[in-house]
Amino acid sequence: MMAAHSAVCTGAAVTLIERNEKMGRKLYITGKGRCNLTNNCTAESVLQNVPRNAKFLYSAMEQFPPEKTMEFFTSQGLKLKTERGNRVFPCSDKAADVIDTLFFALKRERVHFVHGRVCNLMLSDGAVKGIVLENGTQLEADSVVLATGGCSYPLTGSSGDGYRLAESAGHTVIEPKASLIPLVEDGSECAHMQGLALKNIEIKVRNQKKKVIFQEFGELLFTHFGLSGPVILSASAHMRNFEKEHYTVSIDLKPALDEKKLDERILRDFAENQNREFANSLGALLPRLMIPVIVERTGIAPGKRVHDLTKGERRTLLETIKRFDIPIAGTRPVSEAIVTSGGIKVSEINPSTMESKKCSGLYFAGELIDVDAYTGGFNLQVAWATGHMAGAHAAHSKEETI
Repeated sequence: MMAAHSAVCTGAAVTLIERNEKMGRKLYITGKGRCNLTNNCTAESVLQNVPRNAKFLYSAMEQFPPEKTMEFFTSQGLKLKTERGNRVFPCSDKAADVIDTLFFALKRERVHFVHGRVCNLMLSDGAVKGIVLENGTQLEADSVVLATGGCSYPLTGSSGDGYRLAESAGHTVIEPKASLIPLVEDGSECAHMQGLALKNIEIKVRNQKKKVIFQEFGELLFTHFGLSGPVILSASAHMRNFEKEHYTVSIDLKPALDEKKLDERILRDFAENQNREFANSLGALLPRLMIPVIVERTGIAPGKRVHDLTKGERRTLLETIKRFDIPIAGTRPVSEAIVTSGGIKVSEINPSTMESKKCSGLYFAGELIDVDAYTGGFNLQVAWATGHMAGAHAAHSKEETI
């Protein structure tokens, strides 16, 4: 939609082809239905939140930074607000309003809409000449922008068609993998804590060499299969090689307390519960659902009286709280990912125009390209910026764009 608007405002006659009954279905599920449409930060800050191929996005982000994204939507009548973490939402908290804003902006500019699924590109002499729909309809065009999304949440329409079309034009597709996705535990402890949300914790992700590859404060959620929540989704973007690596998520349940202060806290709690059984003395220190798991990990008998605990056992409890390790078996299926990592190889795309280096007149935008970002509105900002650039350059000196 952004590519279509950019193209029509550059002077081209534009046809937008949508396979779904309604446009923008994936926007409905972003930001838990509220649509975190960008991050109120600089272009440089966006690139710092793109762990894969950030340099490729430099020109696109400089030309269309978050400031211009917000200007676009406000100029179209959508009121915005900035929340914690500089996340930008519509004031209405309705993703549908973002979609409607885009739709009516396109209607005002007289973009032509066609409902259908593209099955082939029309190619000749190293250039694209149009597209062929599933029903056999051929639409000729001077340029084509592929903005199909990746292969996450296929029910929204991003079922991987763009990869197949790009390959037909000679492009290399880096294997799509899940990014920003919940993690599956190698074990069953998380299931015992299902539904427990932890705030203000710190996680560290370690690879099999014990090297910390990701570290962040925030919130997480225990599920029946493992771990989810904001810090886990961000961490998953760094866990890309389960075929060769083993990862562990280490949770510091009390990051605000160093070991000395935590030991003092434990001593105070124990002093107030000297005659209680160990398993019944932790209610003020730990969430209820975690207590049985923590007790089992320490190896301390649940019925042992607090006044009988040794200094070594207290130390074991402290270490368990400061480093609660969850071994990870993998991720949930790629179809459940917020975004996909992988896609069209960036070295085959001109970063200043988003045009294919393999096929003249063919352009790419968004998640289809091998770039992905963290949560916080950054992935949608990548979509707006690449879409804007692709549309403008596809329309430049062209008569008709699809």
